[in-house]
Amino acid sequence: MEIEVKLKQLLSERNMKQVELSNLTGLTQRTISELTNNQIERLPKSTLCKIAEALEIEDIRQLIDFKK
Repeated sequence: MEIEVKLKQLLSERNMKQVELSNLTGLTQRTISELTNNQIERLPKSTLCKIAEALEIEDIRQLIDFKK
């Protein structure tokens, strides 16, 4: 089982570019890109919180999910 970050879908739904999210969160464009493409091994809580706040997400399951 793996954890899937659903950031690509969320950005698409909001017509938002990765660079915009980077500017809103203060996270690097590289970090946003790696999360968007599910190429990141660790998911720091602070990173998830910044993204959730910027995208006004109240349920973490909107951002991450388990993938079999």
